[in-house]
Amino acid sequence: MRAARDWWVALLLFGVLLLAYYPALHGTPIWDDAAHLTRPELRSWTGLCRIWFDPGATQQYYPLTYSVFWLLHRLWGDWHAGYHLVNILLHAGSALLLVRILRRLEIRGAWLAAALWALHPAQVESVAWMSELKNTLSGVFYFGAALVYLRFDRERRLRAYYSALGLFVLGLLTKSVIDTLPAALLLIFYWKNGKLLWRKDVRPLIPFFGIGIGSGLFTAWFERTLVGAGGSDFHLSLLERSLIAGRAFWFYLGKLIWPANLIFIYPRWQISASVWWQFLFPITALALMVVLASMRKQWGRAPMVAALYFAGTLFPALGFVNLYPFRYSFVADHFQYVACVGPLVLAAAGAVFMRRMLRPVVAGGLIAALGFLTWKQCAMYSDVETLWRTTLARNPGSWMAHDNLAGNLFLEGRAAEAIPEYDEALRLKPDSAEVHDHLGGVFFQQGRTKEANAEFGEAVRLDPDYAEARDNLGNTLILQGRTEEAIAQFREAVRIKPDYAEARYNLGLILFQQGRIEEATAQYREAVRIKPDYAEAHCNLGVALLREERMEEAAAQFRETLRINPNYAEAHNDLSIILFRQGRMEEGMAECREALRLKPDNAEAHDNLGNALLLEGRTQEAIAEYGKGLELQPANAVIENELAWLLATTPQASLRNGARALELALKANQSTGGGNPVVLRTLAAAYAETGDFSNAAQTASSALKLAETQSNTGLADALRREIKLYQTGHRFEEAH
Repeated sequence: MRAARDWWVALLLFGVLLLAYYPALHGTPIWDDAAHLTRPELRSWTGLCRIWFDPGATQQYYPLTYSVFWLLHRLWGDWHAGYHLVNILLHAGSALLLVRILRRLEIRGAWLAAALWALHPAQVESVAWMSELKNTLSGVFYFGAALVYLRFDRERRLRAYYSALGLFVLGLLTKSVIDTLPAALLLIFYWKNGKLLWRKDVRPLIPFFGIGIGSGLFTAWFERTLVGAGGSDFHLSLLERSLIAGRAFWFYLGKLIWPANLIFIYPRWQISASVWWQFLFPITALALMVVLASMRKQWGRAPMVAALYFAGTLFPALGFVNLYPFRYSFVADHFQYVACVGPLVLAAAGAVFMRRMLRPVVAGGLIAALGFLTWKQCAMYSDVETLWRTTLARNPGSWMAHDNLAGNLFLEGRAAEAIPEYDEALRLKPDSAEVHDHLGGVFFQQGRTKEANAEFGEAVRLDPDYAEARDNLGNTLILQGRTEEAIAQFREAVRIKPDYAEARYNLGLILFQQGRIEEATAQYREAVRIKPDYAEAHCNLGVALLREERMEEAAAQFRETLRINPNYAEAHNDLSIILFRQGRMEEGMAECREALRLKPDNAEAHDNLGNALLLEGRTQEAIAEYGKGLELQPANAVIENELAWLLATTPQASLRNGARALELALKANQSTGGGNPVVLRTLAAAYAETGDFSNAAQTASSALKLAETQSNTGLADALRREIKLYQTGHRFEEAH
């Protein structure tokens, strides 16, 4: 009977949860969702391996969380409602596990406690924000491990022990904040028995403590080293951190009791040991613990244990460990996702002692009120602009919200609206290297190179280890012709951040342009090693290998580019060059045509296709392709020269056009500065085709001198034969 009733209550709770969180189902990605949901370069099986074995591949090293994101993307791609539904289901699952735990501990009001925890609006940030799958998933492992360990505590079976340990490890791989679980279990045993026994209670949890502490220390290192939880914003003394912890304790408790004005980014407190009233927060928090401990005989151990659980579970987020979000605020709703169980369970258990007639009214009213507040709070998370505008309406001093709102506006093509938001962010925090870098990006896209350079330079001055700003500064220096300075910035960026694939790619580009092919190849190789699905880097590596005449390796890189991005027109065109050289004309022309289908304005593809058609004897089609290439790039000396040569020397008299050939050859010669023997040879043939044999012989002689100087014997021999023709008044006709 009870089991059947529990099923109905569980279904009712899930239905209420689904109704309360219904607005979240329509939410689109916000803030760092793009960094958490599987990025394109991690969507392959290789990407899954990188999630586990390359700690820098994901924003945080929570490989199980990112593996779930990877799997969900495989299942439904960018269907955002699916991610939200999974979060709601996981949250509901945690609530049901909480009921089981409370039942096992014989705590009254289990269903009420679970409903209060599941429907409290402070949980909305964890459930409605797709990135916080790490919270909802780790919650399932946390409560699951606790439930199984309580079974072990009762039955003492090793299977239950190792199952609990396994669930705990999986939870840590999801989010290390659950490393406080063994301490929470000790509190439970103390609450039940009034004491702790070494062999029964403490010793079995030593492996849990060891693994949990190790996970916490690794996460702290990762946050500081790779995520960016360092710098002036984190220069806090132990005393200042204690002031933060005391204030955060009361802040979180206050939001549980009165969940009003919940904000995505709360104001960052100005912490100062010289302000006397700030000491009241830690002092009163400690006083509360002392009072609860001293009154445990009168009130029982439950209030003290609930308070210790709350503070202890919050400990990783109380300010003693650097967390990246502390740059913006020392508190966030999602930090108390599991911790708030303590006070809410205590409140639910207390409600049980009300009079029988009053109990359902109070419980129903609480659930209805919390459900409504949760439903209302979900609206904030509907889309990124709503999130930041709502945040600024409640916290106008949030420079971070101004910065992120500006970034979203810029991505939507609303640069004119974005710039004032960046200006406001800099007014609030003028020493933010990040905002200077972002504003520089807007100026760069607008072609305001000088202003962009100034903003990137200021970002680097404020934070010399800001690799992204150095990369951006390098790009602006290139546009200013300051090549060596640009190279220095790119090199510094990869020194600071060796796994920065984009900076290595940019360094490769500029080295390639300088003719330093071997060095460029090395940078491109590093870029694709770091980021295996980096299509642009694969393509440029192929171009560099092609320049080194390493045909098979180059072809492999172009094919890899096309595997990653089948619509990469340049890779199709570059692959066609290799196929033509291998005599695979039909395959090469197919690649050229695919390049032109994808990118009809690709002049180089028209040129390559023209060359192939000419080799096939399809001269008229070749002339048409060269013509299309010149329409797209009227000043392309290579195509001008090829078309001029064809019009001057083709054996098909009907296709020859001396006047047009001379016009094109003169333009090509002007573009190349009169020092290219191949172009001069074409110009000589064009003169001859128009009957100007004197200029033809003279021009061919100039070409011969240049060819001999360059030791180009093949060209020199051809020019000697052609000079004799021109001197005797004969045109040159190409043999096909």
